[in-house]
Amino acid sequence: MERPSGTEPGLADVLTLQRRAFESSTEADERALYQDTLAEYCWARDVAGLSAKTLDALVQPVVELCSFYDVMPWRLTSRQVDQYFSGVGKPGRHTTLRSKMNRIDGYFAFLEQRYAGEILRRFGAGVQSPVDSFNRPEHRGDFGLRIPPSARATKEFFAAWRDALPASRKYPVAVRNYVMSKITYISGVRAAELCAVRLGDVNWENGQWGRFLVFGKGANGSGPREREAYLFQEGRALLWWYVEEIRGEFRDDASDPHAPLFPSERLPKSIASLNLPIAPAVGPDTFRRALKVASKEHLKGSITELFPHLLRHACATHNYEAGMPLWDVQVLLGHIWATTTVGYLATAKGDPERQSLESSRRAVRRLSLES
Repeated sequence: MERPSGTEPGLADVLTLQRRAFESSTEADERALYQDTLAEYCWARDVAGLSAKTLDALVQPVVELCSFYDVMPWRLTSRQVDQYFSGVGKPGRHTTLRSKMNRIDGYFAFLEQRYAGEILRRFGAGVQSPVDSFNRPEHRGDFGLRIPPSARATKEFFAAWRDALPASRKYPVAVRNYVMSKITYISGVRAAELCAVRLGDVNWENGQWGRFLVFGKGANGSGPREREAYLFQEGRALLWWYVEEIRGEFRDDASDPHAPLFPSERLPKSIASLNLPIAPAVGPDTFRRALKVASKEHLKGSITELFPHLLRHACATHNYEAGMPLWDVQVLLGHIWATTTVGYLATAKGDPERQSLESSRRAVRRLSLES
């Protein structure tokens, strides 16, 4: 029975149209739309400014899940995600799992906003992220404080480590590890940032004591951001001594500005046989292991194990406790948002009464000068 002209379609008409759309859609149509959504999502995030490296891995977890179950993403269930990531797809690290879940969630947010209506109309499937409040990994850093050792304990640790260097079996390697750790504490850089520094990245004339170039972690997956890290007086003297006295002991050309500031002592056989002028840089994992061993041997007190990121927290905390303003700590760490820096200062021992007295004294001195 045909609908009279000039009247609006009723619910029965809409259901009839939807049923016909379902019947006319094929599996090939569904797979084609799936591929289109993957491509368009990557294009959208490219426009948003994500780095090429981030884009490459953006939809990998979605493809991984859909291939394993041979289903379209909008037909994935939370139970399937649970079974996969608790079984055959379980990554070795919690951070990797959290990263994959976030990427899946981001893709589904895109589907819900741009394609939910079309997917329901053509395939009869509702779009809802299979990452829910039950299987969403927690950010452990939000619940566990990274408590650095005190400024005094840190100073004593580096002093004891320095005194033990002459007895090391591999003196240049031991000094390299010590200098990397001390520079991390002084400048607040991350392990991966420091390992990537080249000799030519150290600008001895910049600022008051010299600075060095690092490629910091970008926010929201935007890719590495170039910034200058600070050496301060102690760091300049230490790094100058290392470059002048120790860096040349490694098996490469220490005069090449492209050579790593902190090279690896272990050259792969394929590289060692070629006698190349530039050695590979020491890796972050090697750096972490060396610092862990040294801390267990030389660090005294309630905290007996260090890792590079804890030295970054120590840098922020000890500078703030010594009177460095929050803004300057933020610049030192290379943070875009002050709220990120505040998270690094959760264990800082503030003294509002002392700061109030200091503020009053500064006001009195200012008034005295004006009068």
